[in-house]
Amino acid sequence: MTQGKLSLANKSTSGSTSGQALVSPTPPSYEEATAGTSAPCYNDVEMLTEFTWDDRNIRRVFIRKVYAILMIQLLVTLAIVALFTFCDPVKDYIQSNPGWYWASYAVFFVTYLTLSCCSAPRRQFPWNLILLAIFTLSLSYMTGMLSSFYNTKSVVMCLGITVAVCLVVTIFSFQTKIDVTSYQGVLFIFCMVMVISGLVLAFVLPFQYVPWLDATYAALGAILFTMFLAFDTQLLMGNKRYAMSPEEYVFATLNIYLDIIYIFSFFLQIFGTKQE
Repeated sequence: MTQGKLSLANKSTSGSTSGQALVSPTPPSYEEATAGTSAPCYNDVEMLTEFTWDDRNIRRVFIRKVYAILMIQLLVTLAIVALFTFCDPVKDYIQSNPGWYWASYAVFFVTYLTLSCCSAPRRQFPWNLILLAIFTLSLSYMTGMLSSFYNTKSVVMCLGITVAVCLVVTIFSFQTKIDVTSYQGVLFIFCMVMVISGLVLAFVLPFQYVPWLDATYAALGAILFTMFLAFDTQLLMGNKRYAMSPEEYVFATLNIYLDIIYIFSFFLQIFGTKQE
């Protein structure tokens, strides 16, 4: 009887063990799965994280949302630039009233700092889109007023060059295996050189205009923001070391739009012919 009870106990124990073995283990949580990864070198870890996205659909929706908003911004800017360039009464009015330019610059600066430095309004709908719309209109006015001082053919030519350059850089960023996001130190040093050079030119050019010096600075600025466009595009794509969080679609759109506008402004400074 004792041996029979022991055998039954062994069978029940082995049966329960085999039944437990058939149960699949609980999958780890996101925090447990990413606990061993190193922290990114950015301070705002909520905005930029290391690439650990497994669901490609989230990234595709994020990219489509960013480029849809970006296309609307560029169309608005193109319409304002065309109005200020081809309509002579509007051109004469904005050139004779420079106060509107400085007012739009103040609005641009405030909205840019708000969207860049404050995560709450940047992520809160619909205030993020309202601030982005105000930012777009102010920068479009500044770009349109700048274009009004140049020849119409020069503006059209610079628009075409900007479109071609941005298209090539975007395709390159999507196809290349070079990780531009790992060169943020080089971009920072280049940016600091441009800032110091701009301050020096601000004191030199008012006393004596040097065309080749102004053109050289504009060429370096176009190269810098072309590199920034590749950098921001790869952050948007998310297939490199660092990726932009899908919650930051407004910030991603803001950066790419600003890169394109600066590229156009520097090309206009290089190739544009001012009206006499």
